[in-house]
Amino acid sequence: MITRRFSSLVMKAIRVAKFGGVENLKLETDIPIPIPSDSEVLIKIHAAGINPVDTYIRTGTYSRVPQLPYTPGQDAAGVVEAVGEGVTQFKKGDRVFTMTSVSGTYAEFATANIKFVAHLDDKLSFAQGASFGVPYYTAYKSLFLRAQAKPGETVLVHGASGGVGLAAVQLAKSHGLRVVGTAGTKEGLDLVKKNGADFVYNHREPDYLDKVIKEVEGGIDIVLEMLANVNLQNDLNIVNFRGRIVVIGCRGSIQINPRLSMGKESNIMGVALMTSTEADWKEMHAALQAGQRTGCLVPHIGKIYSLKEADRAQNDVINNAGTFGNLVLQIA
Repeated sequence: MITRRFSSLVMKAIRVAKFGGVENLKLETDIPIPIPSDSEVLIKIHAAGINPVDTYIRTGTYSRVPQLPYTPGQDAAGVVEAVGEGVTQFKKGDRVFTMTSVSGTYAEFATANIKFVAHLDDKLSFAQGASFGVPYYTAYKSLFLRAQAKPGETVLVHGASGGVGLAAVQLAKSHGLRVVGTAGTKEGLDLVKKNGADFVYNHREPDYLDKVIKEVEGGIDIVLEMLANVNLQNDLNIVNFRGRIVVIGCRGSIQINPRLSMGKESNIMGVALMTSTEADWKEMHAALQAGQRTGCLVPHIGKIYSLKEADRAQNDVINNAGTFGNLVLQIA
């Protein structure tokens, strides 16, 4: 077990002392700044991303929960402040983003293992960098490492106006796929269309899947599912022969008829970013760094909050009338 070291200097950070609601997110001003261990960097955080998984962890219902008290947050972008022993890929002053953190990213400083850190292209702001990690890497893994998507196939992205959804739309279009996206508001639908979707549908309309079946010639080869407890049965109905359904998000149970998967020989598969292998990380880093450089991958910022508004941000990422890009904490 690594013995964590801390500086005598302190920082502002959100702390959670007990699992439960957003009221347990407390801003504290005297948290010791961590010192990076071997293979880690210390990042001065400029912006931190808000992801649904942050809320699942806070409630204590997620499959992995931290020891209390803890600082929340996975995604962040900023500048390298210090590097641990043996780190040669990064140096002080580098613009970087990370998709997970040792110490938590709702803070002025955070440590992260270099396995999960990447350089942030100058074309992207820190707020965009904080929106890049979990959404884009999850979307890439879902499409290409799990579903094995190929140019010419058609992918249906449920909840395409959210962070992962928009990332999936951009990635799919840049790799030659046809994209069908759903959203729950006119603003969301417009955003999905603007990001390259070939077809957009309002998933709040009761007959939207009938329209998909009627209008999308050739049908759906891949479904990226953000809310499986609502949509999985419908996904089985709509997907093509040997189609693939990738479960990215789920908030409960659902009853399905597995027989629907038999005649079509369809596959239902889950995805979890942090189970990725070394080979997975190498591929994802290379592909997504290239996407940054070419400018085809650009996160959309839906709303920016201050650090003291972390409770509101976590509430909004789950309870909203329609997701509209990424939610971000502005820290520096």
